Amino acid sequence: MVHGEGVSDPAPPEKSLEPGLYIVATPIGNLGDITLRAVDVLRACDGVACEDTRVTGKLLKHLGISKPLWRYDDHSEHRDRGRLVESMRTRAVALVSDAGTPLVSDPGYRLVNDCRAEGIPVTALPGACAAVMGLSLSGLPNDRFMFAGFLPAKDKARREMLEELGGIDTTLVFYETAPRLLKSLDAIEQVLPHREVAVARELTKLHEEVRRGLPHGLRAYFESHPPKGEIVLLVGPPIPMEASEADADILLRDALATLKPSQAAARVARETGLERKDLYARALELRAE
Repeated sequence: MVHGEGVSDPAPPEKSLEPGLYIVATPIGNLGDITLRAVDVLRACDGVACEDTRVTGKLLKHLGISKPLWRYDDHSEHRDRGRLVESMRTRAVALVSDAGTPLVSDPGYRLVNDCRAEGIPVTALPGACAAVMGLSLSGLPNDRFMFAGFLPAKDKARREMLEELGGIDTTLVFYETAPRLLKSLDAIEQVLPHREVAVARELTKLHEEVRRGLPHGLRAYFESHPPKGEIVLLVGPPIPMEASEADADILLRDALATLKPSQAAARVARETGLERKDLYARALELRAE
């Protein structure tokens, strides 16, 4: 086509989206981390389901996008979720969380389940995820890891979860809040005192910090430097040991200072991968000395 002099080509029409649900990852801090594909979907969708319309509204304003916003979380009533799913038969709806990848300790799984049950297409767009970034920065083994969401708020439940997961031969990844960090480090010190721990906070932001060490040292640091922001808390896998009797005895004696022989054996087994029954027998011998 020949255009007249001085007449520019019109902007290409916005690519339309097929009806369905589009799971869109958003930045966890630095707005520059939004993906080009995420921007395309947010521009082309018919509306956005989000945790907090104010938070998502700021992101869309930054991107120069205006869309209807519908508040959604996994506590939304079933009938509201049903109406949203039904609308996706004719509309493309983007699902975002306040930050990061939806469904990773964020709302969305009930909506995805309902969409699949109703035959609604579901598409996911990869992007920022604090758990993966924290793992990458920590320097802890990452050939295998377990993401376990948030540690429980209550002390007993927190310790029980660490006891349950501590024996798994993998790096453990948790989310934590700044006000609860010291309690979580204290629990790790009680249950897994010799395991490497990393605290990654304010990821992608101006005051990003990753600090690694044993739990007692990290607890002392953050007692004098109260943390702010959102936190990824990582616990390294059991210490690989071809332990001598002297190595095992050192750990057992340390544990027996505060624990019963069975509890001491369980702790050292979690930390080292050594046989619990053998450690228990040795703990009884040490206690009898």
